[in-house]
Amino acid sequence: MNERDLRLRIGADARRVAELALAEDGPRDLTSDSCVAPGITATGVLEFRDGGVLAGTGYADAVALAAGLPPVTWNQAPGSLIGPGTEIGLLRGSLGLILRTERSLLNLLQRATGIATTTRAYVDAVAGTAAKILHTRKTAPGLRLLDVSAVLAGGGGVHRLDLATTLMVKDNHWRALEQGGRRLAEAIAYARAEGAGSCFVEVENEDQVDEACAAGVERLVVDNQPPETVRAWGQRARLRQPGIMIEATGGITLRNVRAFAEAGADFISIGALTHSVTAPDISLEISAS
Repeated sequence: MNERDLRLRIGADARRVAELALAEDGPRDLTSDSCVAPGITATGVLEFRDGGVLAGTGYADAVALAAGLPPVTWNQAPGSLIGPGTEIGLLRGSLGLILRTERSLLNLLQRATGIATTTRAYVDAVAGTAAKILHTRKTAPGLRLLDVSAVLAGGGGVHRLDLATTLMVKDNHWRALEQGGRRLAEAIAYARAEGAGSCFVEVENEDQVDEACAAGVERLVVDNQPPETVRAWGQRARLRQPGIMIEATGGITLRNVRAFAEAGADFISIGALTHSVTAPDISLEISAS
């Protein structure tokens, strides 16, 4: 998927998520209806109290628009590194609508910003190497494109977005091939005939490395192995199939990620970017319009 198509897909997803987020809060905001006089307008000031990498602005805007407000006036662009206590945007309009949208808007903004900030830390840790930091499919159900957009804002890259367009043989698929008496090359040929954009194969031993190379896969995924094994299997694979890409995954932390990059991994995929999100403190404070 090219960048333009991905951007369009994320925009459509932001509108979908915004509608769902507002629907979760019910058809009305009883508290705001009770407290806010009709016709009162205000400005909501968004403050990034913790600081980090800004992301999720498109989803925040979609919530505002779905509620009948104008989009946020942002002071910084997605991907910007923001210092603690910085005013990042203003939300203007009906006070009642601002109060109704506050939590949904902040929830999405905080999740995305937490992911982007963590991603940037990993990207910085491998700076100067050829390795690219990727997400995995360990995303929040229903929020995959939000999570992916946040990884992109943090400087990471796209792995696979779904199961339909990329073949990725993992350990249980190897077992399925064995039980069915099939070879990896048959699975690769079938996937390509069905229009697979890419074929990735996870390997657990040198025999699987050799079979994957013989099958002509584009990427070898080395899971839960130390950097020295990533280096050795990568060298073995590149001798057999020059140009094959090497991906390291599993057990990778900020403390050891650079070792995997220096071992020759072209890609490093990290589930913790999205499955263990720490939401930063972003507030919305009301001031007179």
